[in-house]
Amino acid sequence: MLDQSADQARVAALLRARQPGHTLPAPLYTSTEAYQADCDVIFSRHWIAVGVACDVEEAGDVISVDIGPSSIVILRDDDDALRAFHNVCSHRGARLVPPGRSVVGKLVCPYHQWTYDLSGDLALAPHMGTDFDRGLHHLKPVALRDVGGILYACLSDDPPKDIDALAAVMEPRLAAYDLRNARIAFEQDVIEAGNWKLTMENNRECYHCASNHPQLSLSFHAADFGYDPEGLTVAEQAEANGLLDAYARQGALWERDGLDHVAVEHTVGWPTNFRTQRLIIAGLGESQTPDTRAAVSLPLGTAGRPGMGDVHLWGINSWNHVMSDHAVIFTAFPLGPDRTLVRTKWLVHRDAVEGEDYDLENLTSVWKTTNAEDAHLVAIAQQGVASAGYRPGPYSPFTERALDEFSTWYVDRMTANGYGA
Repeated sequence: MLDQSADQARVAALLRARQPGHTLPAPLYTSTEAYQADCDVIFSRHWIAVGVACDVEEAGDVISVDIGPSSIVILRDDDDALRAFHNVCSHRGARLVPPGRSVVGKLVCPYHQWTYDLSGDLALAPHMGTDFDRGLHHLKPVALRDVGGILYACLSDDPPKDIDALAAVMEPRLAAYDLRNARIAFEQDVIEAGNWKLTMENNRECYHCASNHPQLSLSFHAADFGYDPEGLTVAEQAEANGLLDAYARQGALWERDGLDHVAVEHTVGWPTNFRTQRLIIAGLGESQTPDTRAAVSLPLGTAGRPGMGDVHLWGINSWNHVMSDHAVIFTAFPLGPDRTLVRTKWLVHRDAVEGEDYDLENLTSVWKTTNAEDAHLVAIAQQGVASAGYRPGPYSPFTERALDEFSTWYVDRMTANGYGA
C-alpha cells in the first residue's frame, strides 16, 4: 500500500527546494507522486478550461472530458442550460458516457441501465424495489462557468471565487466575437511526451519561436514577448521602438471602438491564473494564417474588420487566440507524469461554409504545424529533465518572466492546498 503521507512529504520537500527564478526540481516533472499531487490540487481544486459552449450546441448534446483520472459530462439540457456532472453512475460507479461527443434524450448507464434526465435526476433504476428513493441518487454536479463562450469546470465542492474576476475581464473582451454561437470547424488532439507543466511553460514564452516556429512567427512581433534592452542591435532597437509607437496608435483606435486592449495579469497570489492582452498581428495584420490574411470571409460575431488584433488569453491549462475571422482554443490535460493531451479547436462563424467561406487547410495549417513543433520541444525537454545531468536552470527575466510567475504560482497553490511544510 502506498504511504500517502510519505508521498506528500516528498512532494512538499521538492516544492520547498524550488529556487526562485529557476525551473522546478526534476521529480516535479517526472515522478508519479508529483503527478498524483497535481491531479489532486491543480486539476481537482481549481478552475480548468474544458471546452467551448458550442461543443454542445443543442439540447441533448453531450461531451465527456477527462481531467486526470476523473471524467466529467458536459451537456445542454432541455431548457438550453449548460450543465456538468461527474461521469459516474450513482449505482456502482461505471462511466456513463464514452469519450467524445454524443446526442442523447437521457443518460443511460451501459452497465445496469440506470437512467438519468438531462437535469441529472435519476429517472429509472430497474429492480431496486418500491421503497427505493431515486431522489437520493442523482448525478453529482460539477461547477461549470461559461466565460465568453469558453467553458471552465472545477471538481471541488468549494471552487475558487475569483473566477468572477476572469469573467469580468473576458466577457467584454470576447463579446464582439460571439463565441457561444460559433461553430467548431476542426478539432485536433495531440499527445505530447512531456509533463503538463512543461507543456504550459513552452506555451508561455516565445524565446524559442524564431528558431522553431517560422510559420507562426510571421504573425507575431518578436518584441511582444520581451527582450534584453542592452542586447539589441541598432536595427532591433528601432524595431522595438516602432512597435511601441504602433501600439500607441493602435491602442487609441481600439479605445475609440470600445475594445479593451491593455494587459491584465491575474497570476501569482490568485487561485485562478490568467493573463490577457490584445496583440497587434504582424505581417498583413489580419489573422494567424500562412499569409497573415483572414482565413474566413465571414467574421466572427460582430467583428466586422480585421484590425481588431489577437485577443490572447492564458489560463492554468489553456491558451487562446481570438481574431476577427476565427478563434483557436487550446486545452491541456495530464495523462501521466510524462504525457499530456493538447486539444485544439478552430472556431468560425456558425454560418461559415467550408469550401465557400474558408479553406480548411489555410485555416488550420499554422497551428497544426506549430502543435507538432511544440510536441517535439516538450518531448526533448522531458527527456532532459529525466536525465542525470539535469539541474534547474534560470529563466530569462526579459523573455521568460511569465514562466517564473507560473512556477511560483504552482508552488504557492500546491503549498496552500496540503503540500506545505
